[in-house]
Amino acid sequence: MLEVKNLSASYGTLSVLHEVSFNVYPDEIVTLLGSNGAGKSTILNAVQGIMKPTSGAVLFQGKDITGLPPHKIVEEGVIHIPEGHRVFPYLTVKENLYLGAYAGQSWKERNDSAEWVMDLFPILKMRSNQQARLLSGGEQQMLNIGRGLMSHPRFIMVDEPSVGLAPVIVDSLFESLETLREKGITILLPEQNALRALQLADRGYVIQDGKIIMEGKSEGLMKSDLVKKAYLGR
Repeated sequence: MLEVKNLSASYGTLSVLHEVSFNVYPDEIVTLLGSNGAGKSTILNAVQGIMKPTSGAVLFQGKDITGLPPHKIVEEGVIHIPEGHRVFPYLTVKENLYLGAYAGQSWKERNDSAEWVMDLFPILKMRSNQQARLLSGGEQQMLNIGRGLMSHPRFIMVDEPSVGLAPVIVDSLFESLETLREKGITILLPEQNALRALQLADRGYVIQDGKIIMEGKSEGLMKSDLVKKAYLGR
């Protein structure tokens, strides 16, 4: 579904990605493991068109989307859900959701889409008329993901969803991601909580200093001495 080929990117004169290549197949959850500054978020920004790579290509379902404007990439069915609880604090939960339905035909279906999202995250239905600033951190993260789902994506990139959340909330969020996969949505999951990510994902890639240094099925990565020492604390 997604193929990233020899992708390099820079911030000014600072090179941060170095010929990164990986792929994601339909109905998979694939995790990107790496420390802060490894390049995980930069990969997502380049895929979504937020930043222009210096070289390489991004293909989605065989179509070259490299350099397309972000809203065009959204219309192709790709959504980037950024790190952090990025909600519009003084809008209601439902108004926040509606803002995710601007692409293509999504606006016409916003009411049905909002109901679907609130069925996936029942707490959002209970809070639908409250301002987003009144939600807990976990509820705001659910809203963040839900807003991304309003454009009916086929592929979502969820950046570090567990940051700052209690373990029980992380479990609930990851269960929701598994449900989305069962509904036919393919997921790319950059995540610092390596154990939880590998328990959920089918496959993973390890990124260090802007390069992919290891890849494999999740079970194999969990047995790797490098992964155990660097990311699992073993």
